[in-house]
Amino acid sequence: MAKRRILVLGGGFAGVGCIRRLESYLGGDPDIELVLVSENNFLLFTPMLPQVASGMIETRHIVIPIRDICKKTTVFYESRVKSIDPYGKVVNLWGRRGKRGIRIHYDYLVIALGSETNFFDLGSVERHAYTMKTLDDAVILRNHVIDMLEQSENETDPVRLRGQLTFVVVGGGFAGIETAGEMMDLLVDASDRYPHVQKSDIRVVVVEALPTILPGFSKGLAEFAYEKLKERNIEIMTRTAVTSFDGEEVIIKDIDGDSEPRSMVTKTLIWTAGVTPANTIKRSVLKTERGRIVVNGFLEVPEHSGVFAIGDCASLQDPKTKRQFAPTAQIAEAQAKIAAHNLYSSIRGGEKRRFVFSGRGQMAIIGKRSGIASIFGINVSGFLAWFLWRAIYLSKIPILEKRTRVSLDWLIDLFFRRDIARLKAVGEKAREYQDLDEVDDLW
Repeated sequence: MAKRRILVLGGGFAGVGCIRRLESYLGGDPDIELVLVSENNFLLFTPMLPQVASGMIETRHIVIPIRDICKKTTVFYESRVKSIDPYGKVVNLWGRRGKRGIRIHYDYLVIALGSETNFFDLGSVERHAYTMKTLDDAVILRNHVIDMLEQSENETDPVRLRGQLTFVVVGGGFAGIETAGEMMDLLVDASDRYPHVQKSDIRVVVVEALPTILPGFSKGLAEFAYEKLKERNIEIMTRTAVTSFDGEEVIIKDIDGDSEPRSMVTKTLIWTAGVTPANTIKRSVLKTERGRIVVNGFLEVPEHSGVFAIGDCASLQDPKTKRQFAPTAQIAEAQAKIAAHNLYSSIRGGEKRRFVFSGRGQMAIIGKRSGIASIFGINVSGFLAWFLWRAIYLSKIPILEKRTRVSLDWLIDLFFRRDIARLKAVGEKAREYQDLDEVDDLW
């Protein structure tokens, strides 16, 4: 009898979480073949990506090889999904230079392809902005920030100097606030090595279209974060939208009122202002809502038997808010468990479970040993929240070796200054501006 093939698309928290749970259910079954497709051969621990960009954590320490954590997966393909045919039960993968494309037939399919950056049709921003999706993005941003310090050290033109030392972060959510805090830490620590760069000339600005930053938190915690950021000389512009950026100047405007657009001279704009489902999903024949695949309460695609969608690419309404579930790692992991259980039940004839989400809390660090957290309804701020962030996220790294390496990085940071060596990334020019997922800091 031919083996039944379960195909999981996506190597993020949703995809890896689902296939690991399937391994626990079906990993020893000789009649089942587990297949995983991912663009990279590692799971990127995205909550710590801003700390890679600031040089606190070494690059490889937040990547976990998929083959080390998915040991019972039968076949793994490092490739990108080209198309999904739910009628023929076929997925096509893109070929590469020297490598042909692949066609995979499946019996059961789990789609966990995540999301991409939403630039809201701002073409100039998409061309020139820095992003925070991949390791390359983090390394390129760090290199650029150090390059701005190097150029500023010998700059005599005050306008150019202002542009080199102004860093604009668009988006006041988790990704934006944590990136802004880490950038300020890096700039302040590194500026000691540049005698002609004055700390007072360094400017980090957060631009947010909503009335407040960190909208998922209570008003009190959001205000605490706002005040702490102001104490660290990070400027916050709320109710403000970016309209264009040409690599030298960003144009912004107030959302309320009839004031004229104004500009800031800057060579650095980091875009963390929203996500949209992957283009592969949009091009597919699957029924979507706002770009996400419509699923039922069991996370199944109703029109196609044996097909599940989870994580950022799944459209499911939260009964509490009457909105789609947010694209966060916490929800992706919770859906991965339910999808794996329901798929197992489909094969074994068991009872399926509906997806019911109960959040455990959320956390954010705002730089220099300070943070905010809301865990099981308890609000915490300051050093304790920062410590909890580190302890909880460290425990979530799935292998001991990486947890140890990250712990050592944090320990070293207590005693030594950050390295300012500018290490050029492979293909840096070609990959300088890429799409990103929102860095998730909700669990």
